[in-house]
Amino acid sequence: MSGPALNAQDAFVNFTCNDIQKSIKFYTEGLGFEIVHKTESEGKIQFVILKAGGAQLALGQDDFGKGKDRSKGIGLRLWLNTTQDITALAGRATAAGLKLDEGPKALPWGPMAFAVTDPDGFKLTVSNQTAS
Repeated sequence: MSGPALNAQDAFVNFTCNDIQKSIKFYTEGLGFEIVHKTESEGKIQFVILKAGGAQLALGQDDFGKGKDRSKGIGLRLWLNTTQDITALAGRATAAGLKLDEGPKALPWGPMAFAVTDPDGFKLTVSNQTAS
């Protein structure tokens, strides 16, 4: 191999959303992300960057150029690691109307976790790196 290896400073994922307002509510009210950047067009939100602690993710409104019925999130799971109380975070999520896919429960290797699926089918696991 030639040339230097990548030395990325950070990374975040960008999810394409069928209904960005619904997705913003899922992430902000359900999981506690905050909006740190927003782009609008004709008074409608088209793109946001969300942050929760050191994690960032972006949501973009789908223009449906690849069709309205395409599947999203297949084969992808986003892991969000925290030292917070997983049961309390899961409680926040369910109080906001999110349906947990599983948990909160201890994973086979120790930490507590719960799993959710966002409105577009993207799967997330929130995990506590220190077992509670």
